[in-house]
Amino acid sequence: MPLAISDWRLTVKTMDKYYLTKERFEELEKELDALKNEKRREVADRLKQAKEFGDLSENSEYTEAREEQSRVEIRISELDDIIKKAAIIKSEKKSASDSVFIGSTVTVKRDDSVFTYRIVGSNEAKPEEGRISNESPLGRAFLDRKVGEKVMVVTPGGKADYQIMKIE
Repeated sequence: MPLAISDWRLTVKTMDKYYLTKERFEELEKELDALKNEKRREVADRLKQAKEFGDLSENSEYTEAREEQSRVEIRISELDDIIKKAAIIKSEKKSASDSVFIGSTVTVKRDDSVFTYRIVGSNEAKPEEGRISNESPLGRAFLDRKVGEKVMVVTPGGKADYQIMKIE
């Protein structure tokens, strides 16, 4: 059973945790179930058919099926690890005076531009959709900060100053 957290400070930050929303956790469980119960069987059938063609050293169908089997087993292993080490992010409404945590939506101002980001685990980060990882330079800099605080962030593109306007 995954650990449910509402505040990132409740757990020791280690590489052994994967911070996930409940929705993403459920998606990964479905993917794992499909791989174990459908894809494995499908690949096994392909291997069986390919073996019937004879000489395995010259059998491209067999080679392709073995490669597919390897990819499926690697993904199953990855998903097993993620699910076992998952920490579910609870989306709770916090008052504006609270600090930023994993699961927060934070509105910040940089120069004359305003940006809104949701702080998520690295598995769910999609910067183009405004979801940034708690391990990214921005996400890490915003964690534990409060409304009104100014944050200087060092990114690969250089230094940038942000002011936290709102935390949800």
